[in-house]
Amino acid sequence: MRNIGFALIIGFISLNAFSQSIRLTEIRDDFESDSLSSIWSSDKFVPGAVEFQSKCVRNGKKAVKITLRGGDQIDEEKGSIFERAELKELKKLCANEDSLYTYSFSLFLPEDFPNVKTRLVIAQWKHNCQSGNCDPDNPVIALRFVSGELCITLQTGPERRTLYRLSEDVLNKWMDFKFRIRFSRNRNGILYATLNNKKIIDYKGVTAYTENYGYPYPGKFYFKMGLYRDRMVQPMTIYFDDYQKQQL
Repeated sequence: MRNIGFALIIGFISLNAFSQSIRLTEIRDDFESDSLSSIWSSDKFVPGAVEFQSKCVRNGKKAVKITLRGGDQIDEEKGSIFERAELKELKKLCANEDSLYTYSFSLFLPEDFPNVKTRLVIAQWKHNCQSGNCDPDNPVIALRFVSGELCITLQTGPERRTLYRLSEDVLNKWMDFKFRIRFSRNRNGILYATLNNKKIIDYKGVTAYTENYGYPYPGKFYFKMGLYRDRMVQPMTIYFDDYQKQQL
């Protein structure tokens, strides 16, 4: 039976006695609680940016509402060109290179969501840079919304590729995304995605940065969702529900 209100980590075992990662069968957060569950870090949003509410939900009684306001920057970013309000998975839950995972979540952009050219990332998978000197340091996979267009991008080198675009029927409706991903710096990488149960991406190939860009092997990959943008005055609000991650 689903334990509503808490993220579940089911049936995991340690990879080895010295590893900071875990092997998992399923992680789930239905956002039915009044507080942040134990799978998320709170260091990527300022106080008041995350709210558990019942007015806009996909399933159950609640969903998480994330609001980003002009000037919202965490302490280490003060004065930078970007602002953020994101839920970031804990470090111990990072995906391992060459393993297969599924991720799913529902998101809702309200009807009055700003239609602007400002860079905005609403979900992203980052290749963890252990040295701090990796370049590029852009997301490997990102779900973006810019100028009224929703797109999914892949970047494993200096150039970024757009694998999917959608400019219609985006606002004021729940969108159910599911991704199957194998991060790999070889040709066996996988990025398969569906939107509302319809296939939108079926990519096979490189899905990770290589050692040439400063990323040691094997890599670790972490997930974030919320609002990450270049600085602007206008606030933005987004809703998420039914997050799930599974290692296959």
